[in-house]
Amino acid sequence: MPWRVGPAERKAGERSDPYRVWLSEVMLQQTTVAAVRDPFRRFTERWPDVAALAAAEDGEVMAEWAGLGYYARARNLLKCARAVAARGGRFPETRDALLLLPGIGPYTAAAIAAIAFDEPATVVDGNVERVVARVFAVETPLPAARPQLAALAAGLTPDARPGDFAQAMMDLGATICTPRNPACGLCPLRPACAAQAAGIAANLPLKAPKPEKPTRRGIAFVGLRTDGAVLLERRPDRGLLGGMLGWPGSDWAETEPVSRPPAPGSWQPIPGEVRHTFTHFHLRLSVMAARLPLDTTPGRGDFLPCAAFRPASLPTVMRKAHDLASAAFADD
Repeated sequence: MPWRVGPAERKAGERSDPYRVWLSEVMLQQTTVAAVRDPFRRFTERWPDVAALAAAEDGEVMAEWAGLGYYARARNLLKCARAVAARGGRFPETRDALLLLPGIGPYTAAAIAAIAFDEPATVVDGNVERVVARVFAVETPLPAARPQLAALAAGLTPDARPGDFAQAMMDLGATICTPRNPACGLCPLRPACAAQAAGIAANLPLKAPKPEKPTRRGIAFVGLRTDGAVLLERRPDRGLLGGMLGWPGSDWAETEPVSRPPAPGSWQPIPGEVRHTFTHFHLRLSVMAARLPLDTTPGRGDFLPCAAFRPASLPTVMRKAHDLASAAFADD
């Protein structure tokens, strides 16, 4: 993993860079290692340290974040980078001090403290919860079991090499003690695993039933000016996709959407719809598209020149709307 210090460096006494640990942990929230590798490399090539990131333009960072989702993390990433830069570019070295930085919660603070600064902080992510639930055969369903699992994990955390231990536990859950079909025969913790002895390892951790996600609907207006410029609107800083550029449109609600076009024009509905799922709801977007004359004055949003427009910089749901509309424009 590109954010880890290898065995040779560790033997030479080199610690993990807290900037790279912090960046990787923020990126890894709600996604996978495979999805993070390339964005992490791009970020660290473009902004190799926290001072460089702190000096970056908000829009550039948000565009580079596209595809990782949960854009509030990108906004907090910048706030945190600037807070660290303001204190001389050095991250605090303890979990409690790290928690005072914007956007750093208990898990991330513990991970940075353990991996970068050798503090014996207890790092508990979903993989660690699963390992601990199985080792101790904890049958209380999640999320109610979390305090118990955290306490049990704390009892395992060593004073020596806590960062290596934390990463080993996370790797164990990711590669051997997997959610389905755990490879118990390969597991170094098998002799101590109460769930494996009881034959219930694959069933743990138990999870309380999730409530059904509601479906919200909305409209996206994809406007293309005759010179190729696109009509985009920056979303409010607070809320979903906060601070990101996207297509002007309606609110997203469970009722039938109603919205006026953002500019005068011959807006036509595009066959089909965009479907996207967020953490708490499913979204279905109808797409309206129009070719707009050069002298169009929009009531919402601004035109972005064709040369400056990168569909890949849009949030995934907005990119889906772009793809749907592009097929219609191509048929004109």
